[in-house]
Amino acid sequence: MKYVIGLMSGTSLDGVDAALIRTDGERIAEFGVGEMYAYTEPERAILQSAVDAALVWNFEGEEPDFTAAEAVLTTSHAKLVAAVIRASGLTARDIALIGFHGQTVLHRAPVGRRKGKTRQIGNGEALAAETGIDVVYDFRSDDIAGGGQGAPLAPLYHAALAAQDQLELPLAVVNLGGVANVTWLAPDADPVAFDTGPANGLIDAWCRQRLGTSHDSNGELAARGKIDPAALKVLMKHPFFAKPPPKSLDRWDFSLDPVQHLGDADGAATLTAFTARTVAAAIDQLGQPGRILATGGGRHNPVLMRMMGEAMGVRPEAVERVGWRGDLLEAEAFAWLAARVAAGLPTSIPSTTGVSRPTCGGLIAHPR
Repeated sequence: MKYVIGLMSGTSLDGVDAALIRTDGERIAEFGVGEMYAYTEPERAILQSAVDAALVWNFEGEEPDFTAAEAVLTTSHAKLVAAVIRASGLTARDIALIGFHGQTVLHRAPVGRRKGKTRQIGNGEALAAETGIDVVYDFRSDDIAGGGQGAPLAPLYHAALAAQDQLELPLAVVNLGGVANVTWLAPDADPVAFDTGPANGLIDAWCRQRLGTSHDSNGELAARGKIDPAALKVLMKHPFFAKPPPKSLDRWDFSLDPVQHLGDADGAATLTAFTARTVAAAIDQLGQPGRILATGGGRHNPVLMRMMGEAMGVRPEAVERVGWRGDLLEAEAFAWLAARVAAGLPTSIPSTTGVSRPTCGGLIAHPR
């Protein structure tokens, strides 16, 4: 068992989550401290510029210069690693590995026989040099090369937690980040996972566009609005939903155009219902779970949670109900995955990403 710090920066660009665990890449012996670093507005602007440049590039022609954004990532992540070490009472020498997700700036899923492409920026070598700790990074490229979606990567960790805690199956774990994904856990079967559609991404973009705020706090805007059936119908016709799993998304695969004619509250209500119904439709394909656990920022939105319960017939519960740490779960997952890379264990399997065979994905950077 070794101490590993996991680092996760999501598509919301609000900051970085860090979690310390002690693990061998199979069992989790200890759940240590968690910390969060909030990006400053100048840092966030640099990262958003990198995303904007990546969307224009779209894997065609010369890659944009991501140097400035990677410098922001290195500095902010190194500060957070130092904060975790201080808070834990350990030293850098006690930490065996850092699991460094980096920042997704562009993701294109496979189409037919054409393999997908994904770009997570983040200089693992620079972070290793800054912290003096081995860094595991670039978790998705090997999965993509093996014909997989490159996402989602947390489901094997969900399965490990559920097995360790002896939770009753079948169980669905829904991650409500910028994009939503589901992990389906059934007895005597490999976990099944895929992206289900937008989660908070469109709602956040709507609030930023209309109100200049980062998100719909407690679903208060959506609670004041009415769902527009016609706009919701247009949103639900997106071709992504007709694709069979495994499947994955980029946060920017969906547009706000279908709700632009609506008022602020009605638009928020319609987008919230869109997330709820697409998650429900995805779970309905898999079966009837005895329990649905929700993680990610969306679990803090009571309107979204209520709409999901109405659509699914089973009210989702925040993962804290089973003792999991919803604000740290993805950071924990990348710590656990880093330990698996070091041990040569699979980080994705055919049923979670569509990769052709169980794949151990990730590079290890050593301090110079």
